[in-house]
Amino acid sequence: MKRQYITIDEYIEENPVDVQKILKNIKNVIIEAVPEAEETISYQMPSFKFRGKPLVYFAAFKSHIGACPTPSGMDEFREELKNYKQGKGSIQFPLDKPIPYELIKKIVKNRAEKIKESKSKK
Repeated sequence: MKRQYITIDEYIEENPVDVQKILKNIKNVIIEAVPEAEETISYQMPSFKFRGKPLVYFAAFKSHIGACPTPSGMDEFREELKNYKQGKGSIQFPLDKPIPYELIKKIVKNRAEKIKESKSKK
């Protein structure tokens, strides 16, 4: 049976050292982008919530880091994301290429703004 994680740091520690560094950097980028985001584990992946809504999920895989900012978090970054494999609301960053931390930061900030806008419309 797969391990059940309680914290993001627990999840990170279960990975190889080189991947741990990437995951820690992603976590720090998210915290820097949205300091009030809440750290959680959701679907056994590190995730952050903002104002009670999913902000972003991320996880390590054999050959990539998966990030899931939801489809609305990716819409405005089509051009910058064109070189990455994508699914509906997910992006794959290959481990053999530099991780685009600044792009991740911009996507997370944009997603937080969309959450703020949706809350203010209610």
